[in-house]
Amino acid sequence: MSVVFVRAALFAATLVVAAPSWAERQSLGDRVTALEQAAANQNQAGNQANIELLNRIAQLQSDVQAMRGQVEQLQNENAQLKQRNHDQYGDLDTRLQKLEGGAPRPASATASPPPVAVPGPPVAAPEDTHTDGADTATRNPTNETAAYGAAFDSLKRGDYVESARAFKIFLDNYPQATLAPNAWYWLGESYYVTQNYPIALDAFQNLLAQFPDSGKAPDALLKKGYCLIEMKQVGVGEQTLQQVIDQYPGSDAAGLAQNRLRELSLDQH
Repeated sequence: MSVVFVRAALFAATLVVAAPSWAERQSLGDRVTALEQAAANQNQAGNQANIELLNRIAQLQSDVQAMRGQVEQLQNENAQLKQRNHDQYGDLDTRLQKLEGGAPRPASATASPPPVAVPGPPVAAPEDTHTDGADTATRNPTNETAAYGAAFDSLKRGDYVESARAFKIFLDNYPQATLAPNAWYWLGESYYVTQNYPIALDAFQNLLAQFPDSGKAPDALLKKGYCLIEMKQVGVGEQTLQQVIDQYPGSDAAGLAQNRLRELSLDQH
């Protein structure tokens, strides 16, 4: 009996000793499972964060691309604006050089030298010395010529504000003067080169309305078309340029009108 009792006691003791080891293993397994779950949750959160980061990067890249497109468009528009301004000033400079140099004017040309700086024989008198049906009996041609010359000198110096003021005064004082058509034209040019297109348009229209047979009419009609285009009335402007070509074929104004229509056609494509 004693042997059986001893063996039972030993077995019970073994169970008591083994019990803590089982509990520890169970607790360790739970902890490992919890850690694995936490790691999985962390990986999932990390993946979500990476996806959001990639989405943000893609959006930023799209925004940068859009901004580059806008910059390129603005650069292109700026280049076109600079070219138009260059053409405008270049056209005026060319005409002024012809006037200052007193170069003979072909039959189809429309540039008009001022009466104050025109060399050459009387038979090659420039347009500015011609009359457009104005009555000279009640005017002092010397005063008219001096006033016109002063205004034109301001234009040649590039003082367009002063030239506009002086031509306006000239027209107020001598509305039917021999040089009135020319004054209306250069008044319009003074406003045109400073991009005051609505006022320039009024000047060119006044010339065409009051002196339709003037040698300045082709240029005035051309610049009327230019003004309309710059004022975003492109359709009417194109019709006006075509009118220049139809009414004054072979003239300098017609050639410039054709060039501008060609440029507009290319821009639209």
